[in-house]
Amino acid sequence: MRGRSWFAAAWLSFAMAAGAAGFGTPGGPPPANLDEVADFLRQDPYDLELLVSFGTSKGGSAGHLALAIRDQAPGDDLVYSANFYADREPEHEGRYNAELMVRVPKKEYLYGTRSSLGDKASFGLDFGEAYKRSVIGIRVHGVPAREKEALAAFFAKVNEDFRNRARWTGYHAGETRYGYLDLNCAKTIGAAFRFGAGYEGLEVMSAWPFARIRVLAALAANIPTEMALKLMREWHARGYAMDAVLYRKFEGSPWVDPLEEEKVAFKDLPNRFPSVLSRDFGREQGEYEDYDNLFAMYLLYNLGRYGVRVDGATGRLAIERSKSPMDYEQAVAQAQESARADSESYGRRGPFQPKGRRVGEPIDGAAAKLAP
Repeated sequence: MRGRSWFAAAWLSFAMAAGAAGFGTPGGPPPANLDEVADFLRQDPYDLELLVSFGTSKGGSAGHLALAIRDQAPGDDLVYSANFYADREPEHEGRYNAELMVRVPKKEYLYGTRSSLGDKASFGLDFGEAYKRSVIGIRVHGVPAREKEALAAFFAKVNEDFRNRARWTGYHAGETRYGYLDLNCAKTIGAAFRFGAGYEGLEVMSAWPFARIRVLAALAANIPTEMALKLMREWHARGYAMDAVLYRKFEGSPWVDPLEEEKVAFKDLPNRFPSVLSRDFGREQGEYEDYDNLFAMYLLYNLGRYGVRVDGATGRLAIERSKSPMDYEQAVAQAQESARADSESYGRRGPFQPKGRRVGEPIDGAAAKLAP
């Protein structure tokens, strides 16, 4: 267990750094035109935004999954995100753990440098995600109000169950607390749609029967990208339209989390598309060759509408129009064809020109800038 003196020293380091905070660090200035850019994106009448965060480890990186519900915060969306530190483990003493489902405005979640959750919130996870890694927002149009209300009510129930240490709820076996291989970010979001919004056909895995066998538990765990693909199929079946926004990582953050054992600046962390459970899971950043990962990356590129960049020199956001998004069926068909062909070509180990475009690649040179 970390002692009180260790935590005090770590927090003092944080406070001293924040006192002279630069851009891309806790306590530093947020992008100067954040409100302007957020208002521009909100001109599109989406109802939900599924936020898929890239991975930051060198191998086996599944990323993170959160859900933003429109207009639940003043002039903003409210993000619901499973709290990695709400596992009641002693090594996470000193982190924010009051809720299992953290709730913060989307501007804070993506670009905030101060947290409404207080001093124990984790920069790059609870707030300021884009300083640590890229995030893909899958925006969903046409969702009924009753469905959004049901999702919010489900997340409130999860927090109540967490506070009460409830066990064997309808959506989870065992105690209601965060579990990396069980009640994780992907499972909480999937469960909200299945058990809260009535998506009875949505598959939500349970690793509980294999809790003592880590390899089997990992195979039964819910994975963020896989859950995102399942939800997209459900939304299409309900007639909801979709497009995507890529919030690109700010590549210049010097911040090092004082509570992490491995001291690596955010700018030096990998920024890799969150892998599905496949042959690619242990590959390095940018080296995916498996059909399932290629399909997911190509599909999200095909659905892409905007890319948002942080300009460290000016301290401002730039919105670039990447292209007009395809409709879902067309995006799926093209992604399937390209992923199949490219996966086979990678297997032959010879030079070739990929047919698909991966989400996160540089946008076309002719793209029009919509904001400075």
